[in-house]
Amino acid sequence: MMIAKLGVGAVLAGVVTGLSFEIPAAVPANASAQIDAAPVGLSFEFFAFPEYFEQLPLTDGCLGVLGDAYGISPPIRIGGTTQDRATYDASLSTAVSYTVASSDDAPETLTFGDSFMEIAASYGGSVTIGFNRRLDNITNTIAAAKVATSTIENLYAIELGNEPNFFTSSDPIADGQSWTATTDAASQVEWQAAVGQALDTTSIIQAGVFFGLGSYEVTNLVGAEEDTNATQYVRSFCHHYYPYSASTADLDGLMSHEAIIAGVTEFQAQVEAAHDLDKEFVMGETNSATGGGGGISPTFGAGLWILDYAMQAVILGIKQLYFHQGTIGNCPYCWWDATVNAPFYGAYAAALALGGASQVAQLDSGDTRVAAYALYNSSGAATRVLLYNSEYYTSGTRSSVNITLTGLASTGTVSATRLTGDAATTTVGAGTITIGGQTFANGTCALQGPQETETTEIENEQATLTVQASEALLVYL
Repeated sequence: MMIAKLGVGAVLAGVVTGLSFEIPAAVPANASAQIDAAPVGLSFEFFAFPEYFEQLPLTDGCLGVLGDAYGISPPIRIGGTTQDRATYDASLSTAVSYTVASSDDAPETLTFGDSFMEIAASYGGSVTIGFNRRLDNITNTIAAAKVATSTIENLYAIELGNEPNFFTSSDPIADGQSWTATTDAASQVEWQAAVGQALDTTSIIQAGVFFGLGSYEVTNLVGAEEDTNATQYVRSFCHHYYPYSASTADLDGLMSHEAIIAGVTEFQAQVEAAHDLDKEFVMGETNSATGGGGGISPTFGAGLWILDYAMQAVILGIKQLYFHQGTIGNCPYCWWDATVNAPFYGAYAAALALGGASQVAQLDSGDTRVAAYALYNSSGAATRVLLYNSEYYTSGTRSSVNITLTGLASTGTVSATRLTGDAATTTVGAGTITIGGQTFANGTCALQGPQETETTEIENEQATLTVQASEALLVYL
């Protein structure tokens, strides 16, 4: 049940009036369970991972900025398409070795060595790493897993293969036979047992690693897990989620609060299947759109999507989301490269909202463009409210909505940090995007410029705030 008093009155000069939300004094029944300390993390494409950490200065700075907001380093996952093209080579002196015709390309084959794992071990947050299953060399994968478990102190889990939905009969793992979800399930549990036994450990595998939904789902994998007692080796299950592709890209649809709810809810059965086995569920790889995003991925609107998507995910029971960072220089959805890009602003706003929170409750009804969330601390007190107006704005007169928060203290003020940009379509370098009036410095990712904190008087235990179309406001109670 949504704890909201929702009413839309007249529209005056582009301003919607009469929208109100009551802030429950105690954690409401529709709130999330206990959320992770850092729910929004990053996934780094396997072959590019060393370059991100050794040659891209913004990586350390931006991960640090997120860590400061959370109070803990965000989790990372190392994997993707090229993990299933990679072979471990203990004699390799470099972290990774490959050749490509163009720097925009991902390699068709590559090797990696011990220093690859050492770079991962140097990171202060939790690490999930994916190894090869497609090439059907389990001896090599076990050798890599042994180095990973002995080197990476903060290792969370190991993936065995990436997006097996796309394996074919010509891949070595298929041995010339048709590859199906049933075949994959049998392969997954066999490899889980082999790796777990070789490592002499349980609760080490991140299973599934499926793209989207269909016959390849956690709900269809768990039967094989239980039948073979492979569940003991599994720490978490995961799917990958990209709501759009280059051919279907729709920024208005991506940003829509109603569409975000619908998209996340599609994974409810997968989350429940994992939880039924007392395992965690993560979105192991995700971002706005595959195949370059059709122009929507580098925009401010994509950043707003991240913010609302993260709230819906943790409410559903998803432990963490890993936003994928691909080939450097050829990655429209990447949060940084030579510059700090527009989506990072949404990721940082999510960290500000979720950092230190214990539970999240949706206050809105879910059937309008306006989202409202209350965030509760470990004592059960509401400390923040996130407001998001997902109306799509590009140019011309910009509408706004007046939102009244009720159930507040009898006197005093509330303060707020505003996430805004010139338009939903704005990209860094082609317009202004700010959070609390500040931007992120290229080279360091440090916030720069004077910080703007808005204050609103509380009158009769309520306060009214204005949120423009394609904008969000984080309110501190």
